[in-house]
Amino acid sequence: MGGVLIGVGMAFSPGEKYFEIAKNLDIFASLFKEINTYYVDDIKPTDLIEHGINAMLERLDPYTNYIPEDNIENYRIMTTGQYSGIGASIQTRNGKMRVMMPMEGFAADKAGLKIGDEIIEIDGVDVRGKEETGDLLRGQSGTVVKLKILRYGEPKPLEISVTREKIQTTSVPYYGMVTEDIGIIRLSEFTRDASKDVEKAMKELKEQGAKKMILDLRGNPGGLLHEAVEISNLFVPKGSEIVSTKGKIKEWNKTYTAQNKAFDEEIPLAILTSRGSASASEIVAGVVQDYDRGVLVGQNTFGKGLVQATRSLSYNSKLKVTVAKYYIPSGRCIQAMDYSHRNPDGSVAKVPDSLRVPFKTKGGRTFYDGGGVAPDLELPAPEYSLIAQSLVRNYLLFDYATIYYYQNPEKVADARNFQLQDAEYEAFVKWLSDKEYSYQTKTEATLANLEEVAQEEASYELLKAHIEDLKKTIAKDKSMDLKEHKTEIMEILEAEIAKRYLLHKGEIEATFDDDVEIKAAVEVLNDPTRYQNILNGKK
Repeated sequence: MGGVLIGVGMAFSPGEKYFEIAKNLDIFASLFKEINTYYVDDIKPTDLIEHGINAMLERLDPYTNYIPEDNIENYRIMTTGQYSGIGASIQTRNGKMRVMMPMEGFAADKAGLKIGDEIIEIDGVDVRGKEETGDLLRGQSGTVVKLKILRYGEPKPLEISVTREKIQTTSVPYYGMVTEDIGIIRLSEFTRDASKDVEKAMKELKEQGAKKMILDLRGNPGGLLHEAVEISNLFVPKGSEIVSTKGKIKEWNKTYTAQNKAFDEEIPLAILTSRGSASASEIVAGVVQDYDRGVLVGQNTFGKGLVQATRSLSYNSKLKVTVAKYYIPSGRCIQAMDYSHRNPDGSVAKVPDSLRVPFKTKGGRTFYDGGGVAPDLELPAPEYSLIAQSLVRNYLLFDYATIYYYQNPEKVADARNFQLQDAEYEAFVKWLSDKEYSYQTKTEATLANLEEVAQEEASYELLKAHIEDLKKTIAKDKSMDLKEHKTEIMEILEAEIAKRYLLHKGEIEATFDDDVEIKAAVEVLNDPTRYQNILNGKK
């Protein structure tokens, strides 16, 4: 009997395997029939089966998913970036449906919707206090949706009619010049036509004088493999191997090469990466690194080296299933989590360092597989203070930026040069005085644990006075946090305010002066010797 051992189970011959499949499907069908007939309460068959399917898929990897018919539209939007609607990012929190960002030039923007507007009615339906209302905004292109909104400074609700249209989200929410000769392109996802968006941005930036380029892949979760191949091809010569895939089925053993002449294979290039850069982002970053084509700046990427395909199921449902692993030109697979060998408790571990294998770039630099793509110039991930996190989490910076915008309608014309004055920050601090944004420091958590243990051990009375004194000291320290973290909070607030005036452009350009990774990329691109030394392995 042929086969291999996987985990602790025995391998089966093809005939035995098909018998096991048929047997277990029969058991499952019989079990479900009995439950449906005899269980004491009524059950919802669809919900129960869907829960069972999802529980089964959880034993595989996070990327193998069942997509029921009622979720197909959301899946299509995610992969293509196309839908019919008003063209705005909407979020419901605390029962309030807020406009977070209208897409520039699309229906919501043209109709006059603003960031911070609260939608209270959609076509006469009161949506206050309701969570699942976003689908009411979608509909056939050309139809009109009537909105009633609350806007800061307006005494009465406003009524706005928005004509739905076909929305094509762009994979490049921003591109522009960081300095006189360095362009930057922010690529947010790899949806359809992402490569065309990047090429268009590069062309326009070069026309504006860009002689060096930054491609920002931070937080980009990936997307279509084809687009990763095409974007890589913008920087490497025709015929270059981009990525290969290997799966259980022969049809997934493929090698993808650059099919076109590179758009520019000479321009100095920096790629920004983060822990949130995954999948297709890692292919592009890995190709650039393996061909010593540019410098990677930031943090180690996520480590997703798995390829998914969508398979059609009955009743218009689908299965997104992992069919292969991918390998970048040096031969390394960057998959970090080993889903095929779970721990006894079902948890998944990373590929251990002892099993990671070294691979060489075209120029001979050494990098390892099994753990994402390591940057050439590693920087610590940005960490926000607890108070800043709380202000963001409670939408207090968001709300104050909206107030600031309506109180200062002509304030921000150039986000790059916008800076809050000390008096403006103090006004913000005063506004915060009656707002709730509590947060627990590590010291407070430790003290709370101490207090709980003391009460359990009946020693609380002895320690009570000391614990109360510590609480007062910590509270006093926290009261100074707005002052101690003033610079950090101001930077976040400036970007939030700039977004009100200039949308995505304002939000991004307001960070240019304090974005550590962009500044590091600019420095290395402006130092040709250092840039070349990194690519030659002489950091």
